[in-house]
Amino acid sequence: MPKRLVEKLKKTPKWIRNKYTLTLVVFFIYMLFFDANDMISLMRLRGELNELEENKRYFKEQIDITRNDLNELLTNDQNLEKFAREKYLMKKENEDIFIIVEK
Repeated sequence: MPKRLVEKLKKTPKWIRNKYTLTLVVFFIYMLFFDANDMISLMRLRGELNELEENKRYFKEQIDITRNDLNELLTNDQNLEKFAREKYLMKKENEDIFIIVEK
């Protein structure tokens, strides 16, 4: 080995030159960056999990709203007519429909 490299190795603390310490450092670097379950992948998967949980909450709320609408439609004919006019733009034969779009 070159003389400079040998001198630098002698100046480093003994605990850093220990083979067990070097093995542990290499192991941790491998586990953090190169393993199939590395930290980067775990953080990405945790982000996806949070996003999916938010979607789950949103869809549960939408299901509750839809169930309430269905219950109202099945119990009252006036609500059924109102729903048909608002959502599907249905009309009676002698009526005209004007759609007002709010910006």
